[in-house]
Amino acid sequence: MKNRPLVAVLQFPGSNCEYETASVVRESGMDSLIFRWNQWKELSDSAPDAFILPGGFAFQDRVRAGTVAAKEEIMDLVFNQAQSGKPVLGICNGAQILVESGLVPGWENGRIESALAANHIHGRSGYLSRWVFLRAKKRALRVSPWLGMIGNSAIPVPIAHAEGRFVFAEEDLHRVSKCAALVYCDENGVETADYPVNPNGSFMNLAGIMNKEGNVLALMPHPERAFWMWQIPPWVPGVWGDRRTSLNHDPALAVEKGPGELFFRSLAGYFGLLSREEV
Repeated sequence: MKNRPLVAVLQFPGSNCEYETASVVRESGMDSLIFRWNQWKELSDSAPDAFILPGGFAFQDRVRAGTVAAKEEIMDLVFNQAQSGKPVLGICNGAQILVESGLVPGWENGRIESALAANHIHGRSGYLSRWVFLRAKKRALRVSPWLGMIGNSAIPVPIAHAEGRFVFAEEDLHRVSKCAALVYCDENGVETADYPVNPNGSFMNLAGIMNKEGNVLALMPHPERAFWMWQIPPWVPGVWGDRRTSLNHDPALAVEKGPGELFFRSLAGYFGLLSREEV
């Protein structure tokens, strides 16, 4: 029997989503272990097959979100493993760390080529928590180990951040489309730059970007918070909200998977863990 792939979940001071992230990895058929920021030697010895940087407020978001964590020694190991092709996912604060480490978009190794700026909502900034819809870009569906099961439909997931607006230097704008992985859209998959469809003013409606190889994904929304159907609000429009409403008072609600599960099932499929019927 094939060994279950090991997914390392990194915990920095201020991380607050590491346990639920590790839990949904295990629910998706893989093993997961949480490694603290100073356990780089233990992480190296464990030789994980993939890495997830979860959400939170690493080092209290001092200086700017993600920048202190990106300088930690454990990120040198993640950087090298990403360069070798291993899958890496950064969720919210984890996405900020990946951007600050230069792993995404990764046009030039180690160069910081993007920023996650303060939300820009009707000319104002601030923390925002709400449900949004995402749609994966065609190339990302082909090359990213985290997106293969997403499909072409819009899926609902929650966001919770104050600095989630992807921005780029003017000289890099011509190649941003090559790193686009996920965009904000409405429940029908239609993009618009207007709030609330684009909740933070992100350039090109970007909710997630990847490196040129596709194995590293920086994602602002929280798929682990939409892994189970019971996490989906009944008022969410579209097919997922309809399905959630139909399960009211049904015991199946406790065990049915939600849209966020698609990200982790994609990784399981990448590792060859799914049967033909599940793919």
